[in-house]
Amino acid sequence: MAKPLAVVTGGAGFIGSHMVDLLLAEGFRVHVIDNLVGGRRANLEHHGDHPDLAFHEVDIRALAPDSPIFAGADRVFHFAGIGDIVPSIERPSEYMSVNVQGTVRVLECARAAGVRKFVYAASSSCYGLASVPTDEDHPIETKYPYALSKFQGEQAVLHWHEVYGLPANSIRIFNAYGTRSRTSGAYGAVFGVFLRQKLANKPLTIVGDGTQSRDFLYVTDVAAAFYAASQTERTGEIYNLGAGNPQSVNRLADILGGERVQIPKRPGEPECTWADISKIRRDLDWAPKVSFEEGVARILENIDYWRDAPLWDVETIAGATKTWFQYMQDES
Repeated sequence: MAKPLAVVTGGAGFIGSHMVDLLLAEGFRVHVIDNLVGGRRANLEHHGDHPDLAFHEVDIRALAPDSPIFAGADRVFHFAGIGDIVPSIERPSEYMSVNVQGTVRVLECARAAGVRKFVYAASSSCYGLASVPTDEDHPIETKYPYALSKFQGEQAVLHWHEVYGLPANSIRIFNAYGTRSRTSGAYGAVFGVFLRQKLANKPLTIVGDGTQSRDFLYVTDVAAAFYAASQTERTGEIYNLGAGNPQSVNRLADILGGERVQIPKRPGEPECTWADISKIRRDLDWAPKVSFEEGVARILENIDYWRDAPLWDVETIAGATKTWFQYMQDES
């Protein structure tokens, strides 16, 4: 009996490459789609010339509905897209093009292929400055173009489910972290910033007083949740995904060690992100397995991965976040 085929868009990226690992371990053939803007071929090299893995360097916006990459696919995991807040404020049309229209292209490929399940990587940024813990029924408040584009991508996924009967689920990721997280591009996620600073023996740049907390979930737990969402008979569902156990930036700095320097608190940034994960626990029998301390330890074992990442300091961060301060506002 032939092995089932899964397509992973953004499969050379951070979460996507871990999804590929899991699918191969579960006995799937995997077609990876990635344009290598945010992903790295190196993230897949540990598989060598795996007979069940095929890589396709393609921009999702160039996909035609009859793309042979999707022929015979049983499942599609859609991670491809562009992230970061500040660049989305500066280049909104690009974000809408990739994250919305690109998603529509992937949906049409999945529909033409008759896939059994489509799982979309949505973002908790759609909630804005949310009350916590945040459940799936929380009001939507997209405060910048990245959040808007990811939410509209999700709306397209659910629309294709309702109108065309495409079996699909959406997972709103809170704060994923782990090995292979991005090392290039704009100033962004705290782990990449801190790890490069630690490698250079430079102070860790703490935003505000560092008491702000994030619902960090280790990347292998993220991949396991997406797999569970592809296994269930449930469709048309939205799931929040986090550890349900927020950790402060100061706690992360304590584990990493080293000197610290404070930089200004940013307007429009939540004090806490905290996913209510009761629905995904109940429906998919999923639960996080990797503790925060264990996850950070795994990263530190692989810290050289971030040696070529941008090295940020007080001055360069101020320049990179100028647009943020210009357009974002604190809640009154």
